[in-house]
Amino acid sequence: MSPVESKTVVITGASRGIGEATARHLAGQGARVVLAARTERDIARIAEEIVETGGEARAFPCDVCDYGQVADLVAFAAERFGGVDVLVNNAGIIEPIAHLADSDPETWSRVVDVNYKGVYYGLRAAIPQMIAKGRGTVINISSGAATGALEGWSHYCSTKAAVLSLTRCADKEYRDRGINVIGLSPGTVATDMQVAIKASGINPVSQLDPAVHIPAEWVARAILYLCGPEGVAFAGQDFSLKTNEGRRRVGLPEMA
Repeated sequence: MSPVESKTVVITGASRGIGEATARHLAGQGARVVLAARTERDIARIAEEIVETGGEARAFPCDVCDYGQVADLVAFAAERFGGVDVLVNNAGIIEPIAHLADSDPETWSRVVDVNYKGVYYGLRAAIPQMIAKGRGTVINISSGAATGALEGWSHYCSTKAAVLSLTRCADKEYRDRGINVIGLSPGTVATDMQVAIKASGINPVSQLDPAVHIPAEWVARAILYLCGPEGVAFAGQDFSLKTNEGRRRVGLPEMA
């Protein structure tokens, strides 16, 4: 039986990339998915396509920078489907890529609002729902940037490091209440973010051959794996798809 069968899964940043792939994959595994993003047209289209193929899905426009909207998202999921079982904190941005002294304070801060505060807002809104149910899973999309410094990525590296710390703190506070909070570091993924990284020409990641980026569907499969009983072993830490062990666990091809 699928670990998300008949469970309610809320996914932020679900209009494309990892979020869209996750919504489609988990719905195909029997989950009731709630897609959240600022672009209502895109998530409404994806949700409709999921329903047309026999899945259960709803779209809810939400800017994760606004706690009120995130709280409304969780309340919507609870009202429609009776509570939140899984939260995937996926929304994240990296643009504009720039050296610190050249960065724009307003847009730099926007990355903090989305990548870091958006994850906190999701945790803050969903955990009380999960406590009431006596169980729950939160998957925070992390990155190797959480533990390393990359030129031009001061905003991205520092926010991902902060998310890893949130994962650890939430695990410490809520593990004994049946809530698994897990980070997922997928490596480089073939999404629109990689287009922006390539165009920047800054740091070695921008020089990678696009062929090395993994498909977003692989990340969706890893999220499904972490929602199952095997995911408990990785609570409070980042599970990586940049290792052959991690890929074997999920059932993905090993690295070349």
